[in-house]
Amino acid sequence: MYKQIIRPILFSFSPETAHNLTFAALKILRFIPFAGKIIRMTYKCDAPELEREVFGLRFRNPVGLAGGLDKNGEFYNDLANFGFGFVEIGSLTPEPQPGNPRPRLFRSVRDRAIINRMGINNKGVKNAVEHLRREKPNVLIAGNISKNTSSINDDAAKDYESAFALLYDFVDMFVINISCPNVSGLSDLQDVSFLSDIVDKLLDLRMYFDEYRPVLIKVSPDISHQQLDEIIDYALMSGVDGIVAGNTTRSRDGLTLPKEKIEEIGNGGMSGAPLYAKSLELVRYIAAKSKGKLPIIGVGGIMSAAQAKEMLDAGASLVEIYSGFIYEGPSLIKKIKKAILGKQ
Repeated sequence: MYKQIIRPILFSFSPETAHNLTFAALKILRFIPFAGKIIRMTYKCDAPELEREVFGLRFRNPVGLAGGLDKNGEFYNDLANFGFGFVEIGSLTPEPQPGNPRPRLFRSVRDRAIINRMGINNKGVKNAVEHLRREKPNVLIAGNISKNTSSINDDAAKDYESAFALLYDFVDMFVINISCPNVSGLSDLQDVSFLSDIVDKLLDLRMYFDEYRPVLIKVSPDISHQQLDEIIDYALMSGVDGIVAGNTTRSRDGLTLPKEKIEEIGNGGMSGAPLYAKSLELVRYIAAKSKGKLPIIGVGGIMSAAQAKEMLDAGASLVEIYSGFIYEGPSLIKKIKKAILGKQ
């Protein structure tokens, strides 16, 4: 139904309009009796064999929603109805910010790819906290945090500390976004001198809270092996709990769009099918380099159950989907879980 009816309707609109329409529809479904229950029953696939214990947390299944879809932390329970084991909200910044000018979101349908230069548009971490306070999550929540675009890198640690402290009591784990290609200078924070200054402060701050929240670093698939080695070594020594591998890519490899169309779209991070091989290699490299000691969430271009399983076999403890959810629909989650159970 999704690929035959819903997706063609949504894809007749611009990507950002389709995004807004989707969330408007989810909001309407809240007022329809039994709608949430029907969705849960449709996509239900639970089994003890799907459960995972990672970062000291118990996941009902290893399939999560990647950051960037529920930007403001307002639809996590609606999205959990489709069968996710966890939902990553954000990126969230200390202060609200509008992001980059439109148009800033593009599709390459033939390639099953998305290019975005959203610029971390969000309503700010306090808005997310208010929503999380009002509506208790029915699923594990990963809070993805970043600095405000207006903050210079030398002051970035203050932004991360502020977002971290405000969000701490309302999420189950943190994803530190230092690799988004759509904010000027943000990926520079992957340099271990910047990174350690930020994350050391967060790990110190964590000690003042009663509950332990895992802290993960989100890295770029475009990062050099030398820089990645430094991050892995730092993570193993510092007490970082894991790596999210990875973010969107500046590369346009794998796109079949004409060169002039690619140039017309311009800057932005690409996600979707063309990114998969790069993401898989990133997971394999981190797993090998860390000798399996560093849990990994594998994300980037997973468009099928077989690819999700391959990502897990490559060393990921958990996987996330984003573009696959948009192109293949929510049935992809159930298909992945069935593949893990050997039923597909």
